[in-house]
Amino acid sequence: MKLPKSAKHRYLCSIVEPAHSFLMNPLERCTWPGQHPLMIRYHDEEWGVPLHNDQKLFEFLVLDAFQAGLSWQIVLQKREAFRKAFDGFDPEMIAAYDENKINELLLNKDIIRNRLKIRASITNAQLFLKIVAEYGSFDRYIWQFTNHRTIHNHWQSIKEIPARSAESDDMSKALTKEGFKFVGSTICYAFMQAAGMVNDHLTTCYRHRELKQAYAL
Repeated sequence: MKLPKSAKHRYLCSIVEPAHSFLMNPLERCTWPGQHPLMIRYHDEEWGVPLHNDQKLFEFLVLDAFQAGLSWQIVLQKREAFRKAFDGFDPEMIAAYDENKINELLLNKDIIRNRLKIRASITNAQLFLKIVAEYGSFDRYIWQFTNHRTIHNHWQSIKEIPARSAESDDMSKALTKEGFKFVGSTICYAFMQAAGMVNDHLTTCYRHRELKQAYAL
């Protein structure tokens, strides 16, 4: 997930002012949320928190695919519209979408109307269910790429943060082999960050400390 044009801008941490009622005092946090309340809430409550719920994991699989080439803020602002249009990100329902449903989605001005990404979501839902049938859960399958633990990085500078990693490379290769679409290594790394498989807040960000303490080995 990149913001704005450079993915690395998303991770730079510094002191920012609180947004509305979210904060009573300034906190040292990542700057990519800016002053946008929705972005701040996502940063503070979701980004980097380990996810083990299959439907939530699938939600990020869908959203990260639609985010490709766009800013995360655009996707986040349309998230609830996506949720409504895509049946609550239910993989069983999405796997059964037909041409009529695809055309309906293409007419929905509240979501990102991209035929390739819509079709990819259907394909990915079908393969997601296949993985669940084989492994018992998608959670069990996807977390194997970080040895079923959160990798707590200790970046002190924006220049240190990668756009991909050995783990995201392996994930991308495995998902691509299964037939998944829009799962390049950069997208997989963004997924890992969103799902809390890696903690990429800079060490100066208050969330880095909280997440490390809460999910230490």
